[in-house]
Amino acid sequence: MFLSFAETFKALSDPARREILELLKKGRMSAGEIAGHFDMTHATISYHLKILKNADLIRETREKNFIFYELNLTVLEEIMVWISDLKGEKES
Repeated sequence: MFLSFAETFKALSDPARREILELLKKGRMSAGEIAGHFDMTHATISYHLKILKNADLIRETREKNFIFYELNLTVLEEIMVWISDLKGEKES
């Protein structure tokens, strides 16, 4: 299925990481662009990005000297299917 519910839910449990995901809904961003939305150090932003990446919620691409981050909706879609199955809802 996917990595583990524990890693995914741990990543989603932090409000800053959820806010990063909200930012990435609008499209890919560099770490610097993401950091510009927060009052925290770049090291802290890097830590949050690492947790999100390890949970497979985001992916990174390197272009020259920049790393860009974007949502990986696959994991979220799998969680939604699992929750729907749990609720007994049928897929359409």
